[in-house]
Amino acid sequence: MWERLSLRTRLLLPLGLMFVAALLAGAVSLQIFASAQLVEETEPAARSARAVAAALNGALQASANPQATLDAFVQSLGDSEAIRFRRLGTDLDVHPPEVQTPFGTVPDWFVRLLAIPEFKAAFPVTVEGKQVGDIVFAPDMSADVYEKWIGFLTIACSVIILMLLTAAIAHFTARSALRPLQNLGNGLTRMRAGDYEQSIAPAGPPEIRKSALEANELARTLNRLSQDNRSLLRRIVSLQDDERQDMARELHDELGPLLFGIRASTVALLESIPTDEAQLRRAAEGILQSVETLQHANRRILDRLRPLYIQELGLAKSIQTLLQNVKTQAPDLKVTSEIDASLSEVDGLMSQTVYRVIQEAVTNVLRHAKANSMRVTAAIKGREVIVEISDDGIGFPADRRFGRGLTGMLERVRALSGTLELLREAGRTYVRCRLPVADSASQGRGGNKPDGNDYYPA
Repeated sequence: MWERLSLRTRLLLPLGLMFVAALLAGAVSLQIFASAQLVEETEPAARSARAVAAALNGALQASANPQATLDAFVQSLGDSEAIRFRRLGTDLDVHPPEVQTPFGTVPDWFVRLLAIPEFKAAFPVTVEGKQVGDIVFAPDMSADVYEKWIGFLTIACSVIILMLLTAAIAHFTARSALRPLQNLGNGLTRMRAGDYEQSIAPAGPPEIRKSALEANELARTLNRLSQDNRSLLRRIVSLQDDERQDMARELHDELGPLLFGIRASTVALLESIPTDEAQLRRAAEGILQSVETLQHANRRILDRLRPLYIQELGLAKSIQTLLQNVKTQAPDLKVTSEIDASLSEVDGLMSQTVYRVIQEAVTNVLRHAKANSMRVTAAIKGREVIVEISDDGIGFPADRRFGRGLTGMLERVRALSGTLELLREAGRTYVRCRLPVADSASQGRGGNKPDGNDYYPA
């Protein structure tokens, strides 16, 4: 539980408990020592009452008219509260003290807390050997209770005021420390998200300022490493594309003519074989079919190695051509698309990356998804190229989401400071890609909302 408490609560809670404990300790001390103090303070008065009773008994024995002497003594006591005369067979009405203060009556719980001892003591008075009454000592404790109540209120008010002052100091102290800590935490969150440009303002205590400065230095170092990494990834991607282009060129220039020559020779061989040579004709037709299959495979490999249509048709038309080929390969798959025509304005590496992401995602749908429908969208929104491919297939395996193809796409996207996400929502699998695009690309298309003519429906 302590771990879930905030810093402000961790400061205020012990301080509050400390002051409450001090208040309780004062109440306990008051209960323990008040009774003994009251007994000690009333002891001289009790001795005086005993002496008065002894003197009265002596005077009554020596008096010729004891009754008159007793009446005179009782009259002389008047309204004394501490020492009274109680005639035999009567009771004195002694009530607990009700003390009035400027703040009202002292509450009963406080009087009970003091545990005032029983001070009522009776000393017998005799006339001619017979007891006629008692000298009763019953002091009025109002003044003592008032004194103790005022002292308790003083302690309680002092504790409350100190607690409030301490709480205010702790609150503002924690606030002055929490705000820089929050700024530091927000800065570290931005760093985790890949934003190294915005620095953290050094503020607060020296320790926090030092941490902010070190975090800024770390951000600068990570920014340099990130730029170097992106440059390296761009270089790797460029080298891969160059290598694929070289391989595609060799396949096109070397293997293509050879396959065409074999096909032409096979066709000529078929034309020269007599009709009665059925077995020989079947063998030649098999060779011709194999050559055609090799030519189709060669074209697919060339398509995978280098999208030849991008330079000729532009990115938008190339994507549409890719999706048309998908419809031919999988006629049972319902393919819909929404492709922004202004995608053709992005640069070469960006266009290749967008095409490769769509190509790889579509290939995965065809090979693994077992889907009935697929939707492809690609558009420039603001300063980003946003690509999304979704299908209603079985989704990605739990233990393997990024295969070799998608891992390569992820490297391409990271080289352009973009993001690639794989999600499963509402029974559909989504591949979402975001790539930052230059301002010229977004401005050259005349705004963020294309009209109906800016899209090529699939």
